[in-house]
Order: sequence, then structure tokens, then C-alpha cells
Amino acid sequence: MSTVGPEGRSYIRIDREDLVTLSAIAANDRAEFFDLHPDWAKVYRDRFVGAALCQGAALHFTSGQVGIQDFDVYSFYAEHPARRWYAKRSKHVDFGNSKFGKSLDRPEFIGRRVDLLGRALPCEPTEDFASVVREWLRTGRTTTSRMLAQKAVVLLTPDSRVGEVVWPTPAERSGTSERLMRTV
Repeated sequence: MSTVGPEGRSYIRIDREDLVTLSAIAANDRAEFFDLHPDWAKVYRDRFVGAALCQGAALHFTSGQVGIQDFDVYSFYAEHPARRWYAKRSKHVDFGNSKFGKSLDRPEFIGRRVDLLGRALPCEPTEDFASVVREWLRTGRTTTSRMLAQKAVVLLTPDSRVGEVVWPTPAERSGTSERLMRTV
């Protein structure tokens, strides 16, 4: 749960162009990571299933009311049976545009902080990304899936589905909108 108050958040609306920027930032990070770590590239480069904006910024995208502290962008991969994804990897980069102001904890950044994370999902690389993420969030078998299910998830890939809200679904939305707003 965030301890940043309203003064540390941006209430500017996130648009499709912003989501495309976040998708490009995540794609550059994946390419850089795999270039630096060929052992991981061998196993996971071809198992990428999609990227999504998650947590508070995703909830702000859906409601426009909670504000943006930072952008949490997850790259998801199909689990590999021989090697688990390195779930602890996290990288923090600059959004590179001051549209949303600056993150209080990163005064050297031009824009908001983007947290780049990754997780493996129990699926095949060819499965529908949105369906797999919904099921992963619905079943809540991991700490991360339970945490992400408390807010929202918005697709950044594929290009044809940028901005599609995959969580909460209409069923979850009707029963949890008040709880979602309180957890910000």
C-alpha cells in the first residue's frame, strides 16, 4: 500500500499514447535484459506472452480518480518447465516525459518512475494473454497475483489490444469497486 499522499500523485489522464510509450519502455528493457543475459534469453525470449500496466496507475487509467505515484509494468512469460522465471528482478527507469510530473523519490528523473517487473504464468506461449492473466489473478495462487488482483490490469500488448482493461472483470468490478478505491 502506498504512503504517498495526493501531493505526490499525478491526476492527469493516461491516454493510449502513454500506454504505447510504456509498452516501448518494457520492450526495450526485455531486449536489453536478454542481450545481457543470453542464458535467460535461450529459455524465455520466445516465451513472452504480453505486457501490462498494473496496480495503482492501471486503476487510475480505469477510474481517473486515484492518481499516479509510479507506473508498474509487468512483462509476462509462459512458464518454462526446466527453469523458473527470476521473479525478483525489478528495474526502475524514467518515463522520460514530464506530462505526469516527477516521482518524489527520483528527483533526477524527467518524469514518473516506471517499475519494470516480470512474472511467469502457467500457460503456453500461444495462449490468449488476457485470458491467462485473468485466470492467474482469479485463482490467486501467488503473492504477486493476489497483490495485483487488488487493483487493475491494463494490456500494453498486443498493439491491437492496448488499453484493454482485463482486470477487474465486470463481475469483480461490481463487487469490489469500493474495496479497490480504499486500497490505493
